[in-house]
Amino acid sequence: MKSVMNWIVRLPFADAGTEQLPLPKLLRLSLFQVSVGMAMVLLYGTLNRVMVVELGVSAWLVSLMVALPLVAAPFRALIGHRSDYHHSAFGWRRVPYIALGSMLQYAGFAIMPYSILILSDDTNQLIFVGQFFAAMSFLLVGAGLHTVQTAGLALATDLAPTEKRPRVVALLYATLLLGMGGSALLFGHLLEDFSHKRLVEVVHAAALATLVLNFIAAWKQESIDLKRAVAQIPRPPFKETWQAFLKGGRSAGLLIAVGLGTAGFSMQEILLEPYGAQVLGLTVSQTTSLTAILAGGTFLAFVLAGFVLSRGGDAYRLAAIGTVVGIGGFLLVISAATVESPLVFRIGTGFIGFGNGLLGVGTLTAAMSLAERGHAGLALGAWGAVQATSQGVAIALGGALRDITTGLAVGGSLGPNLTEISVGYRFVYIIEVVLLMAALVVLIPLVLKARRERHSKAAQPAEAQFGLDQMP
Repeated sequence: MKSVMNWIVRLPFADAGTEQLPLPKLLRLSLFQVSVGMAMVLLYGTLNRVMVVELGVSAWLVSLMVALPLVAAPFRALIGHRSDYHHSAFGWRRVPYIALGSMLQYAGFAIMPYSILILSDDTNQLIFVGQFFAAMSFLLVGAGLHTVQTAGLALATDLAPTEKRPRVVALLYATLLLGMGGSALLFGHLLEDFSHKRLVEVVHAAALATLVLNFIAAWKQESIDLKRAVAQIPRPPFKETWQAFLKGGRSAGLLIAVGLGTAGFSMQEILLEPYGAQVLGLTVSQTTSLTAILAGGTFLAFVLAGFVLSRGGDAYRLAAIGTVVGIGGFLLVISAATVESPLVFRIGTGFIGFGNGLLGVGTLTAAMSLAERGHAGLALGAWGAVQATSQGVAIALGGALRDITTGLAVGGSLGPNLTEISVGYRFVYIIEVVLLMAALVVLIPLVLKARRERHSKAAQPAEAQFGLDQMP
């Protein structure tokens, strides 16, 4: 038993717990990220493939359905704002929104497999019914997962002491990554012998798992506050709170950096494996391993970011380093075609995952520090809204730009020296480098401002420093 405890203590996030938020309680709270990761895998991976390949649904319709959950992403800031001032019988603010999001996810998954099966039959005269309910199911799941994640992150911010928030952020996103990886393997195994019945069973099991995981995650996390329950706390207008949140320029700069950086890292998400196959001649198993390399780099970044930030590291500087690492990774990926080296390509892929992880944890930790003003839900909702929207738009643009540029190159419209199939991929990667450079330009003033504030606080008398040197 003692050896097991010693092993646990050496785990990357073992020191994230405190008396106020013990590690077992924190790990239980992180289960909401597992449910979100499971939903993301189903929406963007498993069902995407099943609808196109096994069920023969038109690719344009599948793309439209998969994009529908992004409609809910811009509303995360509003969801967070409302949870900041939510009035309930028990004084809870975050738990009601986790419950609402869970029910939305459950409802979406409940009708999703049946509507998808209707879509697969072109001769069905009621196919419009399938289209309507398929769209509704994807919208419900998207709204649910964005609500759950926004409220869950805000709850973690409420519970975690300031000095532990960087470790909590890193642990929550490591849990999301592990949840996505485990769900992908599980769904792949369960649907190996595909049938319509098996599809319904798997999606309905995911619906039930969503409720169970989120119920366990939220159980006894938010204390009953009878004083808050009876108090009539006015909710200020969202516009007024939003303007106050953006006051000073740091919040706006952070959100711009999140949008540019996320877009810079996300345009390649559906292009990395095809690039390896078409340009470098990698096999299916070799390109599949790229996902593991990308995820491994991201997970390593989570661990390192949590370690650095918990020891006084600057979140803005960490995010800036992430953009620099990402730029280096994309340059290696671009040069891999010139030198015809799969090894250079894999190293670049690892750097992209590592840089993306640093940017994500750095900017989310910075958003948590902005939540010190008492608007945790608004700050984290704004971060999530920008991050999710930028990611979805970038993925769509990345595929479209690659197709258009490759068609022009192969057709000879770009000149005799630009006819290779790699031209379209390289064009997208160059755009990503430019986006990351723009994010770095936005982050540098934030890094310098944070450094000046830290030095200014260090020069103040000790009595005036209480708690401030703990800020991430």
